Amino acid sequence: MGAHADVRTAPRALATEAVHAGRDDLARQGLHAPPIDLSTTYPSYDSRGEAARIDAFAATGTEPDGPPVYGRLGNPTVARFETALARLEGTEAAVAFASGMAALSAVLLVRASMGLRHVVAVRPLYGCSDHLLTAGLLGSEVTWTDPAGIAEALRPDTGLVIVESPANPTLAEVDLRAVAHACGSVPLLVDNTFATPVLQRPAEQGARLVLHSATKYLGGHGDVLAGVLACDEEFAGRLRQVRFATGGVLHPLAGYLLLRGLSTLPVRVRAASANAAELARRLAADPRVAHVHYPRIGGAMVSFEIHGDPHEVIAGVRLITPAVSLGSVDTLIQHPASISHRIVDADDRRGAGVSDRLLRMSVGLEDVEDLWSDLDQALKRPDRGAGNCATSRNEPAPAV
Repeated sequence: MGAHADVRTAPRALATEAVHAGRDDLARQGLHAPPIDLSTTYPSYDSRGEAARIDAFAATGTEPDGPPVYGRLGNPTVARFETALARLEGTEAAVAFASGMAALSAVLLVRASMGLRHVVAVRPLYGCSDHLLTAGLLGSEVTWTDPAGIAEALRPDTGLVIVESPANPTLAEVDLRAVAHACGSVPLLVDNTFATPVLQRPAEQGARLVLHSATKYLGGHGDVLAGVLACDEEFAGRLRQVRFATGGVLHPLAGYLLLRGLSTLPVRVRAASANAAELARRLAADPRVAHVHYPRIGGAMVSFEIHGDPHEVIAGVRLITPAVSLGSVDTLIQHPASISHRIVDADDRRGAGVSDRLLRMSVGLEDVEDLWSDLDQALKRPDRGAGNCATSRNEPAPAV
């Protein structure tokens, strides 16, 4: 695959890696922009050699050397993104999938195939991650606990510990090094979507698996759906085998957009974080706001609880976009109890700190004064039905 041509000669700063990782071979090929390989299949006149390479993949999940074989086995454009993301996270490998949920599903399937179906998890998690575990859709059994209870919750058949830090949507943080120690030999998966490798690298603190919904900050422009896991090569081989068997592959165009997105990731995250920190400061001083959640490590996400009706704020924004998802260059706001965490049982949701008056905002790159002006006027909207938030009901609805 194309990414195998990358050769590191010396450690490089994160900003440099973001621009150059996955692209180190381009100049030698007379190229500047990475090519997009849209082929689904590739010609081969050496069927014996191809058979040997497929046998090697089946045995270990190692990407075949030489020309590509088939789009479900791997793609050179996607491989460039995987190489770059692994370099940014400081891991041996990365494996990309069609979505973040496809990536998490692959991890659960890998562990289940080894007879390790039990998962220990800390709330809050992204709503669909919570639902996937709680519903046992892939045959997993979950024990929910707080970080201090992880070691006690482990069983002989525990295959995984899952945390998200900062967590979606409360931005709660956990001590990743302490959690990794509590896991012992059980792999720790950290959802690093909110922080990105710009703010933290969980593998350096003991995580074996680092999950990203690449749809968010890695892509950065709201135009690509993807997931990726950064990990050691041994686990990556198993993930590739599951990806091949289940078909949750990333489209090459998405791989191209993600590689392009990584080049501006440090600049985008730092600029958006500066905006978010200022908005968090102003919200904390506003009497209309009951509580503000902003992580110690910083970042571009802000969550806040208001005294009034959160639905009126959603209806009142004009510059800020009321929409699900996050991590784009423009600012988005949503009501987690209605959308992203609606699929989580109401008592579990509230117990994890996701109150009915909580709003989650993904801060973008607009001028901070324009953003504050829009928030200010939305918070001034008449408080119709503030004492009767619609989210007090417990009907299930799709989380996105």
